[in-house]
Amino acid sequence: MVQNKLTLTFKDNGLGIDLDKKSEQVFGLYKRFHPETAEGKGMGLFMVKTQVETLGGKINVASEVHKGTEFNIEFDL
Repeated sequence: MVQNKLTLTFKDNGLGIDLDKKSEQVFGLYKRFHPETAEGKGMGLFMVKTQVETLGGKINVASEVHKGTEFNIEFDL
């Protein structure tokens, strides 16, 4: 924890997201990046971002194709 900040990190070693091509869509409603291999409606990240921002936080993503994705959620204390 950085002084006066709480950071939550979620990381996986999955398929990853090509952020060079899709960075503007990551938190978009009904956006899916691997529909052929994963179920879902494309609403989860949209809802998480909405709730984090409603609570005054920020969410960031880092990803590498075939290596995984990391989300950092940060709140001021």
